This record gives sequence, C-alpha cells and structure tokens, in this order.
Amino acid sequence: MHCPFCNANDTKVIDSRLVADGNQVRRRRECITCEERFTTFESAELLMPRLIKQKGAREPFNEDKLRSGMLKALEKRPVGLEQVDEAISHICHKLRASGEREVPSKIVGELVMEELRKLDEVAYVRFASVYRSFKDLNEFREAIDSIEQDSKSG
Repeated sequence: MHCPFCNANDTKVIDSRLVADGNQVRRRRECITCEERFTTFESAELLMPRLIKQKGAREPFNEDKLRSGMLKALEKRPVGLEQVDEAISHICHKLRASGEREVPSKIVGELVMEELRKLDEVAYVRFASVYRSFKDLNEFREAIDSIEQDSKSG
C-alpha cells in the first residue's frame, strides 16, 4: 500500500484487529521511508450476481425489489420485519455463495419461495400463485397439499 504522506511504495503492518463484528480488519501501518503511521480498513468486496430475466434481459440484483415482493406476499400476516430481513439476508448469502456472475431470475424466485415457506404458509401460497402463474384452483390445491405433506413428514 502506498504511504498517504510520502507516496512511498512500501509500508508494513504493525497491528491488525477485527472490527465491525468481524466483517472488517483494522490495520495500523507504518511507512518504511518516512516512518509515518496510518490506519487502513479492509473488508471483502461482495458483489451480487446480475439477474438473467426469463426473456434473456440482464439486470442488476435489486434488494429493494426483492423486499417489496416478499412484503406483498406477507401483507397482513404475523411476520416481523426482522424475520423478513433475515430471510433476505439468507437469499443474498446463497446468491453470493454461488460464485456466479449471473444467475437466472428463476433461482431467486425459488429461493424466495423457500424462505416464505419457512416464514408463513399463506404468504408462500400467495407468492407461488403469482410466481408460478396458477391457472386454476387445482394448482392452488396442489401447492396446499404439498405444504400439508411436508408438515406431516417433517
């Protein structure tokens, strides 16, 4: 790292500590040339993959859009915002962990349904009905039967 005082190329780390709940490293550095000391902070640069829409268009991941869709499904349901934030965090973590630069939007939809199913069965059916474009009551029944099967076997 360049020294911010004399612009020399060589600095040495004299102390490192975890900060921000372990999400950052604080480093005290010393310039080898001018012997000035300074502090740097290091954190991981975690990029969300771009989404490939059904018709092939690509767009950046939008967490606000994700939150909005989940909150619509959870409208008037007994689920707290902390739980929604945690579910969104799980989805984002899974997307980052995939290591992919681009992912089909279908994967995000499936992850949302997985999280909604854990949070609230009614919200899950609401979201699934829009996401999967249910055509008739039989498709609703199949989704509900699937939930009932899981609760009996789980």
